[in-house]
Amino acid sequence: MLSVEALRQLRAALGEDKVLTDIEDLVCYSFDAAGGLGEHVPGVVVMPSTAGEVQAVVRIADKYSIPVYPRGSATNLSGGALPERGGMVVSLLRMNRILEVDTDNLTATVEPGVIIQDLNDACAPYGLMYPPDPGTVAQATMGGSVAECSGGLRGLKYGVTKHYVLGLSVVLPNGEVARFGGKTVKNVSGYDMVQLFTGSEGTLGIITEITVKLLPLPEFRQTMMAAFLNLDSAGRAVARIIEHRVIPATLEILDNTTIRAVEEYNRCGLPLDAAAILLIEVDGVKEAVEREAPKVMTALLDSGASFVRLAETEREREQLWTARRTALPALSRVRPNMLVEDATVPRSRVPEMLREIGKIAEKYGISIGTMGHAGDGNLHPTILTDISDEQEMARVRQAIDEIYAAALRLGGTLSGEHGIGRTKQKYMEMEFSEAALETMRAVKRALDPKGLMNPGKLVGEVK
Repeated sequence: MLSVEALRQLRAALGEDKVLTDIEDLVCYSFDAAGGLGEHVPGVVVMPSTAGEVQAVVRIADKYSIPVYPRGSATNLSGGALPERGGMVVSLLRMNRILEVDTDNLTATVEPGVIIQDLNDACAPYGLMYPPDPGTVAQATMGGSVAECSGGLRGLKYGVTKHYVLGLSVVLPNGEVARFGGKTVKNVSGYDMVQLFTGSEGTLGIITEITVKLLPLPEFRQTMMAAFLNLDSAGRAVARIIEHRVIPATLEILDNTTIRAVEEYNRCGLPLDAAAILLIEVDGVKEAVEREAPKVMTALLDSGASFVRLAETEREREQLWTARRTALPALSRVRPNMLVEDATVPRSRVPEMLREIGKIAEKYGISIGTMGHAGDGNLHPTILTDISDEQEMARVRQAIDEIYAAALRLGGTLSGEHGIGRTKQKYMEMEFSEAALETMRAVKRALDPKGLMNPGKLVGEVK
């Protein structure tokens, strides 16, 4: 529980309307999109609208040793926004201004509550785009995506969030403000603190301003769907496309469980008899796209695609990407709960990982719908379950253990884009040596000696 005096100071700093204490409000911030992790009710929710107000909030938290949980739209899938020790949720959704689109330097500067799609809408009239493209692009905030180092559908060609963040303003755990980086493309002055805070999951401070790199919108693109009668062929196709020295903007996979769920959800015209489909988009200069797209189609057919369909109109293209973006909500309707994992392997090992996931599902008698960014090896095995069924959940937990063990065995990593949060804590020692983990903990202790910033996440509880 927060003290009466701490609450009084928060109200004095922010105003009554930005400090929520009614249980009905608090419960709304007790969970995030990860699901299945239970409710963790905070003691208070604050909603600052300026960097100065964030400073005031953090200073009060430091004074009274209140745990602080920064939060955007909470679309993360690793329990990263859960207020597990009560304390204070700091919602940054009111800090939603696009401060500048600088067309001369190809940068944008935004507050953390800006929705990614809104930034792209603001950049489009200038012929520019912000490439990171998570599946929740219409809901996810810039602050949350930087804190999680989000990836997305365009990661194969364009990379992930860390490749675009040039500068940050951060409120440190003691309430001081630090500015790192700026608009320059080259900057090697001091430690690379921008990269340190990108992907830090709110454990080192609260990001209040972000400067990102923009790119010109591609002038031309071609989108296609390929269907396969077995997962091995789909996995081989991914490798073969890269062998043709073509890097698509997007190369996504949906297995049969996901195909059926999507088709039931919104009737996109997907082939229900396919074991898997690949959705591919090639973009760039028109001449290059017209040269590369046939190579992709050849690679697909040579790998055993039962058919390849090219989107002839913008409507057909949008229909294909709607199928991909609605995969999660479609799967969520199949069973009461779903657990979305983030196993990532080198793209050459995608066929093996797909086989492993299938074996694990069969071994434990559970349903797994697999989709993801096949081109960069980032797969999302989505377990469809009922968390109230204790016997089934025992099997689910064993299956998750084996999924991550398989990913690491194949040279992969625990997370390609969802972060570690709370759900993958116990696997960290499988990927990192004790020396590596202690180095991360030392950074946490140095910047957050009281352990108040999103405690328990990423590197666990640090003493």
